[in-house]
Amino acid sequence: MQTRRLGNTDMDITTVGFGTFALGGEGWPAAWGPQDDNDSLASIRRALDLGVNWIDTAAVYGFGHAEEIVGRAIRDHSARPFIFTKASRRPTSDGKIEGILKAASIREEVEDSLRRLQVDVIDLYQLHWPFPEADIEEGWATMAELKAEGKVRFIGVSNFNVDQMLRAQSVAPISSLQPPYSLLRRDVENGILDFCKEHTIGVIVYSPMASGLLTGKWSAERVQNLPQTDWRRRSPLFQVPELTRNLALATLLGEIGSRSGHSAGEVAIAWTLRHHAVTAAIVGGRTPTQVEEIVGASDLQLSEQDIATIEKFMQA
Repeated sequence: MQTRRLGNTDMDITTVGFGTFALGGEGWPAAWGPQDDNDSLASIRRALDLGVNWIDTAAVYGFGHAEEIVGRAIRDHSARPFIFTKASRRPTSDGKIEGILKAASIREEVEDSLRRLQVDVIDLYQLHWPFPEADIEEGWATMAELKAEGKVRFIGVSNFNVDQMLRAQSVAPISSLQPPYSLLRRDVENGILDFCKEHTIGVIVYSPMASGLLTGKWSAERVQNLPQTDWRRRSPLFQVPELTRNLALATLLGEIGSRSGHSAGEVAIAWTLRHHAVTAAIVGGRTPTQVEEIVGASDLQLSEQDIATIEKFMQA
């Protein structure tokens, strides 16, 4: 499996990493519906067995549950993967989520994450969102202090724009950015990716398969049958008329992938990896089989003709 150096760190990470968003299960606002913990554990271990060498999670996923699953999965594994997690999104008393970038809150979060993950140090600690914006400098200064204290090895940001990264950089260097990036969400191509390349900021993109929509396994009927606790029921991407076009795109990706024995999802992931500023992509798997169907993206090189065919569809 291919590896690339992540920004200004000393970590050579596989171009596909394991994401745990869906493993948080139910009980939080962005849930993907119910999730079996045994499936989660098996999926993480399968990804590691196939060569993936980093896991991305966050304290807010399942309000801590995803981190607990990661801790259990890696506890007895022969080779410890790099562990990336995030802070600054916290539950409210009524079960919603709020952004907090205050120093005391971040310090409390890092201790909770270390405990749930069962590790002594976090390899990459990230500010999950830049909200409230007025507190970016305080939050980032606290992250830099945690690095100096040895609680985390490197620090990064997630969902930041260029102006917000410049504010953080005035306090301490940024090792990585985690933005959304897929064929259905290309906003970061407008300056953000080039900024990261220029400043040696690694980029680990999330949702390269558009929350599973580009795997080629969806239909209008499947969307209708999603549980009420799955936020995708309410996403415009999963609703007609956008759904009709997105399903057609997934079919095209499947046709391209079939020529080399790859899935539509692997083509969607490989498309994000083709960008010169992208270090790696975060991909999730709720079962070991799903993991097996997507990790091949790491070694898939799309041809110029493949890319041109995809772009022609997108511009039509």
